[in-house]
Amino acid sequence: MYNNGPPSGAWTTGLCGCFEDLGSCCMTCCFPCITFGQNAEVVEKGRSSCASAGMIFCVLSSCGFGWLYSYTYRSKLRGIYSLPEEPCIDLCVHCCCSCCAISQEYRELKTRGIDPSIGWSGNEEKMNRANETVPPNVAPAMTR
Repeated sequence: MYNNGPPSGAWTTGLCGCFEDLGSCCMTCCFPCITFGQNAEVVEKGRSSCASAGMIFCVLSSCGFGWLYSYTYRSKLRGIYSLPEEPCIDLCVHCCCSCCAISQEYRELKTRGIDPSIGWSGNEEKMNRANETVPPNVAPAMTR
């Protein structure tokens, strides 16, 4: 499923590499609950929706505790790609730099061939189309 893109074991962008994808950076700075929801839906393989994950993050963030929810998804993403826990533990990264962390996670998924903006079902459909086999081209039979 996640076989596209760079090999496992290293982040493809830095925590402060927000300007590598200015669009997602601006979206995350203005509406972090949307970017987080998109990431969460993909990481959870559709078991949670973008709307539900984003809403939970939004409610918790309004109380100052969104990072307690969002860091768990960073841990899940790291597990999928065998990424190191850097620059420090996931909890601290999301506590201190939540928007940067969410943006980095979004970029990581995109770099690895997953587009969080189209949701899990859109990515699943894209992967299925890529795996379809094309029938061989057969020469027409001889006629008299």
